[in-house]
Amino acid sequence: MKTGPTFPIETTALLVPSPGSPFTISPVLIQNLRPNELLVEIKYSGLCHTDFLLRDGALPKVTYPSIPGHEGTGTILAIGPAVKNRSLSIGDDVLLSFTSCNECHHCLEQSPSTKCKLMPPLNLSCVRDDGTTAYQMQDGTPVSGHFFGQSSFAKIAVVSELSVVPIKGMTEEEMGIWAPMGCGYQTGAGTILEVFKPRKEDVVVIFGMGGVGFAALMAAALILEVETVIAVDLVQEKLDLAKEMGARWVINGKETLDVVGEMMKITGGKGADFAVDTTGVGKVVQDMVQCLGQGGTAASVGAPAPGVKIEVDVGMFFALSKKWIGVVEGEVWPVEFIPRLIQAYKEGKFPVDKISKVYPVEDIEKAIADTESGKIIKAVLKFQCQLQSPTHGT
Repeated sequence: MKTGPTFPIETTALLVPSPGSPFTISPVLIQNLRPNELLVEIKYSGLCHTDFLLRDGALPKVTYPSIPGHEGTGTILAIGPAVKNRSLSIGDDVLLSFTSCNECHHCLEQSPSTKCKLMPPLNLSCVRDDGTTAYQMQDGTPVSGHFFGQSSFAKIAVVSELSVVPIKGMTEEEMGIWAPMGCGYQTGAGTILEVFKPRKEDVVVIFGMGGVGFAALMAAALILEVETVIAVDLVQEKLDLAKEMGARWVINGKETLDVVGEMMKITGGKGADFAVDTTGVGKVVQDMVQCLGQGGTAASVGAPAPGVKIEVDVGMFFALSKKWIGVVEGEVWPVEFIPRLIQAYKEGKFPVDKISKVYPVEDIEKAIADTESGKIIKAVLKFQCQLQSPTHGT
């Protein structure tokens, strides 16, 4: 080790004891650190829909108890001797993102690492590539960690070197604002900037105005200056904010019976050139595909529940030369892409500070309730040195 921590290390984690149980703060032990891993003291972590999937038992092959969290920011405490980035030092501030195998040709070429051959098991199984975990309860029960290579709901996290995005000189406030860059924000923005690449005159439709949806909106309307961006959601307050942040048109799906018909009216029958769904809801995905115009491309970026299906008119899909793709994590290389988003933030073109709110980790249930009700767009948890039991309810 470049530094020599003594194991086991006791820390505290916001974990899920069993599928469907609420998040629970509990002491855990870190048993070891691999040569290609780092110890990171987590300061902030975004709260993401995928964390809810882990909580609800919707991710296959995950064993419990398990530690979620995959949008972390923090400070390096220890560095394994095989970590290849020699510019990293103890005390450096870092953002955390997903991990990859670093062996397949996609990873070696630094092409979008979401194409990595081991992307699902490395990020969603909550174990290392050899099936082991660094964490256990005080009674010796193994605890699954390593979610997206980081499990950032632990105060001290064992982090894969490929999950680390060094960002020097972050202030305390910036750590909280930028934490979701590692998943939600890069997913929405990457889909627009790296996959769609729309022209100013194109029509872009965004279904679901959460953190991912607003990141897509900002990338299209503020960074690329696309003139016609349409935002769709069920919460009017979100749509009002979307208009303030560049959406030319908004559609309230709760008040509009025919969302596709309304979109066709707005576009004069042309339909969308690009459409993105962040919800994973079958009916919404179907509307996304149907709203495409000639040669249009739709992208599913929100994780659906298992077994979700939609109906597609194959003849019209073919005749209009439509395309429907899945996009994971914006198909970006985080070490290269996240600094670009931060630069856009500094230039006022990616104002994510307007959509997030920081909660003490003990208020996890309030953060969830506020997110699900639409009261806030993106919740970020702040991890204190000494964590207390979470409060439940609103």
